[in-house]
Amino acid sequence: MEYEYTRKNYFKEADEQERKAIFDYAEGYKQFLFTSKTERGACATAVELCRERGYRSYMFGDKIKAGDKLYFVNRDKNIFIIRIGTNDVEKCGIKIMAAHVDSPRLDLKPNPLYEDGGLAFFKTHYYGGIKKYQWPTIPLALEGVVVLRGGKRVSVNVGDDEGDPIFYITDLLPHLSQEQNELKLGKAISGESLNAIVGAMPDGAEEKEGVKAAVLKLLHDKYGITEIDFQTSELCFVPAGKPRDVGFDRALISAYGHDDKVCAYPEMTALFEGDGKDTVMAIFADKEETGSQGVTGMQSRVILDLMDSVSRALGADPILVRYNSKCISADVCAAFDPEYASVYEKRNSSYINCGASVTKYHGARGKASTNDASAEMVGYVRDALEDNGVIYQTGELGKIDIGGGGTVAMYIADLGIDTLDMGVPVLSMHAPYEIISKADLYSMHKAMLAFVNKH
Repeated sequence: MEYEYTRKNYFKEADEQERKAIFDYAEGYKQFLFTSKTERGACATAVELCRERGYRSYMFGDKIKAGDKLYFVNRDKNIFIIRIGTNDVEKCGIKIMAAHVDSPRLDLKPNPLYEDGGLAFFKTHYYGGIKKYQWPTIPLALEGVVVLRGGKRVSVNVGDDEGDPIFYITDLLPHLSQEQNELKLGKAISGESLNAIVGAMPDGAEEKEGVKAAVLKLLHDKYGITEIDFQTSELCFVPAGKPRDVGFDRALISAYGHDDKVCAYPEMTALFEGDGKDTVMAIFADKEETGSQGVTGMQSRVILDLMDSVSRALGADPILVRYNSKCISADVCAAFDPEYASVYEKRNSSYINCGASVTKYHGARGKASTNDASAEMVGYVRDALEDNGVIYQTGELGKIDIGGGGTVAMYIADLGIDTLDMGVPVLSMHAPYEIISKADLYSMHKAMLAFVNKH
């Protein structure tokens, strides 16, 4: 019997067949990630995957029965995938897995287009916590929707196909950056300077028409957009390109948006593969990076309304269903980075390749703004993982006094639902390109499946 706790490296523990499963699973994830750079993209991709597996759209008040496979889309930016189990939902509750599918990015301002120095730019307002200096000089794609007069929606996605142009934010050349170099890291690039080049060629029809006019003409010809339509749009710049393997051994993946699609994808695949006994709900939430407010965020009462509607349709008391439900708040955690070791507490950090990380609490300093899961809830999940041979670990975000962070766990716990954080360790979190381990990704899938199938 082992008396000491030691983290296990999943790749070391995995045999050849298991390693193949790890790498095969990662290919499906990379495809999902590429089409899910925004919350709208993630929801649209999830709907496609649901339909392929026989899931149907649900609306409040619909009749349902055991075995039904449903999805509810909330305003195209928040989706609930539901599988109705054969067990009594009032006694067993609902197994909930909640991840967010929004990621830090650069949103366009309501009046973004301007011309200066013979170039046309889009002005941006950054979304979520970013390091501003990381965004200049990388290839960017433009994604989102524009709502025209009368309500017609136009989708925009430029920069990800190989034949597309990309967009670009400039930085100051070293020869002229002496003053910039004197500034603190957080001040060297300002939010107001994160403006992307979108054109450089005048129309030429008339001398007075410059680059801005030429860009507007191009946009009108392709999308039917005029300048005022930007005021009724949701457009953003995200890093261009597909996920890429990292290292000679291809054990890691570099991509935009691991936080938090690397947890959203495993909860969805676990729901698809579950045994169908308990009722299960997988949530792709919006607005986590800005506080979870809004009609598509986890502070919206939509989750409460949906759980109540499903409970009543099954003839169950919604209060008892919520009380007996359990939730995994599936969000990423900070992986220990030896290049910045001073901000981590090694004994309680999460490590690359050591599996999904159970995090009893997040928050800042004295556990402010967090859900601190009960020992019983942690024990319940521990039993599920260990009974199924899942390689996992525990961790915290970093040293107590350094900073902190949060997840959606506290909002779900506020509904009277036992909730525990668990997620994939990430290097360079919130950077335009983050890194995760394929082993940790697959561990998260197995962990979610063990949770779904625990009765």
